[in-house]
Amino acid sequence: MTTATAGPLIKDVLSIFKLRIGIAIMLSAIGGMAITPGELPGFARASILALAVLLASASAGAFNQWAEADLDVQMKRTASRPFASGRFRADLPWLGAILGLLAIAVMMAAWSANWWAAFHTFMGAFVYGIIYTVWLKRRSWVNIVVGGLAGSFAVLAGAALVHPGWHPEPVILSLVLFLWTPPHFWSLAIASHEDYAAAGVPMLPVVAGDALTSRVILAHTILLVGLSLLPVFWSMGLIYFICAATGGALFIGTSIRLAQAPCPKRAIQNFLASLVQLVLLLSGTVLDRAFGIL
Repeated sequence: MTTATAGPLIKDVLSIFKLRIGIAIMLSAIGGMAITPGELPGFARASILALAVLLASASAGAFNQWAEADLDVQMKRTASRPFASGRFRADLPWLGAILGLLAIAVMMAAWSANWWAAFHTFMGAFVYGIIYTVWLKRRSWVNIVVGGLAGSFAVLAGAALVHPGWHPEPVILSLVLFLWTPPHFWSLAIASHEDYAAAGVPMLPVVAGDALTSRVILAHTILLVGLSLLPVFWSMGLIYFICAATGGALFIGTSIRLAQAPCPKRAIQNFLASLVQLVLLLSGTVLDRAFGIL
């Protein structure tokens, strides 16, 4: 194999694992660690758990592409994916490798933290891989609503490393992640409305129309931003509040614009704003824990 052929192959392999989503899930776990009251674990344990959550998400992303090769080929946005295009075969060896990666991730979580962290790590991948991909995506518009639990479980996995019990702050953050995923993905679905309609995928814009979906997005956004501010009443401080409020204001603003005039351009703007909001929110948990007065 030459360098010229190795490059595209490596790129294809990495693309299967949906690492951009995996990094967001990993950051959610780190946010769960930072927002949970209690003594923070050592850097090594925290890094291993964060890597475990990333690998579990990667396994779920790979399973999603493996199971949806027939669906991906029908959509312009996904037709060039390795399994959909036929560059890789969606066969049993790939499935075995994907399941093996998940098993490694779960064991890493158990070893670095505890079995509660391992359970949440597994459940995040299970919800995305089985509940969302296999059961709901082709059957119901609530697919991505339930799929939002993947990020919620990542937060709880991180929290379990600090304290295996329940605290209001990580529970609230997990609810925020649960509410964040639908407007984030529905915005993309509005922009890709024709693709989903042609493939027969019952995303909310296809089922209910872009106008109603944009209003539901706005309602979700207002609720999640409001919830994201509540940890200030427990242990989080000014740095967290500034990050959560700034990102929240941006997300609400673009959601209002989308509701006023639903169109692909504004949908993509809202999709990007949701990413900025999430990064600011999760960064706020870490920065407040590191430099704030708790």
